[in-house]
Amino acid sequence: MAMVELAKHGQDNPVPLSEIASAATISISYLEQLFAGLRRNGLVRSYRGPGGGYILARPAQDITVSDILISAEDSLPAKRAANSNETEEGGNVQTIALMSHISDVLHDFTQGISLDDVMAGRYTAPRSDRQ
Repeated sequence: MAMVELAKHGQDNPVPLSEIASAATISISYLEQLFAGLRRNGLVRSYRGPGGGYILARPAQDITVSDILISAEDSLPAKRAANSNETEEGGNVQTIALMSHISDVLHDFTQGISLDDVMAGRYTAPRSDRQ
């Protein structure tokens, strides 16, 4: 995860996207798009020039996985489908409702996990009541 790579450097040392791309094996062009959303949503700050790059805009414990997902996608994909006029154009209402529910569950789960938790491995998957 690119944000984990960034968080490893703290909030004082800007990290170039090329370094994050190399460490996370992600293309720079994808990271440019990703970090534009992260910057727009106040999760990262950018610095230009020599020694420039990105830093976390807030401490890692104050950034949730949900914040990152929403910033990366501008909204979760199922939310976009649920809010579109897809049902009016013949979309499958049950599928859209299910995807919206899954999106809500994902949001609730990831809202309780900070970037700091991810770095420390302090999170567990929710248990299912099904056997």
